Amino acid sequence: MTESPFALCLHAADNVLVALRAIPAGTALPQGVTTRDVIPAGHKLALRDTDAGAVIVKYGQIIGTTTEAIRAGAHVHVHNLGMGAHKQDYDFGAAAQALPPIDPPAQFQGFHRPSGRVGTRNYLGILTSVNCAGSVARFIAQAAERANLLDVFPNVDGIVPIVHGSGCGMSGKGEGYDTLFRTLAGYGHSANFGAILMVGLGCEVMQIPDLIDRKALKDSARFRYMTIQTEGGTAATVDRGLGLLRELAAEANKATRAPAPASALVLGMQCGGSDGYSGITANPALGVASDLLVRHGGTSILSETSEIYGAEHLLTRRAVDAATGHKLIDLIDWWEDYTARNFGEMDNNPSPGNKRGGLTTILEKSLGAVAKGGSAPLAGVYKFAEPIDRPGFVFMDSPGYDPCSVTGQTASGANLIAFTTGRGSVSGYQPVPSIKIASNPDLWRRMQTDMDVNCGDILEGVTLQDKGQEIFDLMLRTASGAQTKSEAQGFGAVEFVPWQIGAVM
Repeated sequence: MTESPFALCLHAADNVLVALRAIPAGTALPQGVTTRDVIPAGHKLALRDTDAGAVIVKYGQIIGTTTEAIRAGAHVHVHNLGMGAHKQDYDFGAAAQALPPIDPPAQFQGFHRPSGRVGTRNYLGILTSVNCAGSVARFIAQAAERANLLDVFPNVDGIVPIVHGSGCGMSGKGEGYDTLFRTLAGYGHSANFGAILMVGLGCEVMQIPDLIDRKALKDSARFRYMTIQTEGGTAATVDRGLGLLRELAAEANKATRAPAPASALVLGMQCGGSDGYSGITANPALGVASDLLVRHGGTSILSETSEIYGAEHLLTRRAVDAATGHKLIDLIDWWEDYTARNFGEMDNNPSPGNKRGGLTTILEKSLGAVAKGGSAPLAGVYKFAEPIDRPGFVFMDSPGYDPCSVTGQTASGANLIAFTTGRGSVSGYQPVPSIKIASNPDLWRRMQTDMDVNCGDILEGVTLQDKGQEIFDLMLRTASGAQTKSEAQGFGAVEFVPWQIGAVM
């Protein structure tokens, strides 16, 4: 990477530079080009003259095709750059190379569960089977708060109502039903819940007895369930729910933090509100941290299938075998069909905020997003909310909508989230703590009360390796109980968003 006071060339094959700061028109750059336009911070400018219909290369990869001739020094963005046709060489497994393990492995202080998994938090969950039970679940949580129920249970971190907008008005079989079933079951088994109370209405499609009979939810000491219709209405359900929560809190309170190896960490990785710096600073720094976790025997999950589109070949080349690589491409094929039949397009990203931050095409955004995955081999590919059953770097299918994607990762077993952002993100994901990672110094200055890590200093000379180690060390502290900024502000009550697939009836 060639560094200058004004702009970066990220790869020898690139024909664009990335502005480190806003650059006035007429500025002569050390790369031998003079700017023809004002170049906003994080945006691209042409390194040399380019004809219409030619490819633009960034990160050493094609990010789009010019829609008009572009002169050297001109601003390269949505007005003169489009997607264009793209074809990738998947070369399954060609670049898969195991990372050397780190011995002795790092440790954190976590909650050991009977399942063998380890929680980073110890919450009580009130899980709902259907939207109709959402208000009642919140009423139970509010009643527990008014009664100061947790005052005598100091090892319990809080009560989390998990409410959503589905569970009925849907088919009782097929893709949509199976996805919600996996999601609810996954939350019921989350290592970050010390105990679970499940509440349903009683007549919904997603029946609680089905979850019980199929052994999706079990453990009589840590799980209770009831329906509003059977209990006799709202008031009776709240009253009984309060009693059940006391029993469950007493059980959850028995858990205390104890040493656990880093191999027990399952990290969900997200990026949202990205900018032109995300793929240069925050995402590759998180990739370094992901590799460190894998080397310690842990698991990291990359998701957002619609936001790896155009960069999937970088993952298939790292697949541990051809079958794993083909599973990823099957997901891409499914998404192309899914968006087409719903009159959408795979390249409808970047969002308006992403574009203001300098990202032009989904190819460009995806190349930056994939950097979160580091360099470890791709060990597995999973459906949304499917249980992760092996360590290492894996991929879980999901939309690019962050709350939905994190919901799937949590259901799949994530007990920690790392979230990079260049525009700013304010969200949290109870019961899982979320570390917010800023890609640029301006965001860090403006929203420091929401951001946990500043990756903007990479632009000032801090190495990706040092920043990745900083993120990994924070992951261990957070897993051991240190609060993130989003937790301290109380985020996490509205970010449970199951992926709704199929007809709403």
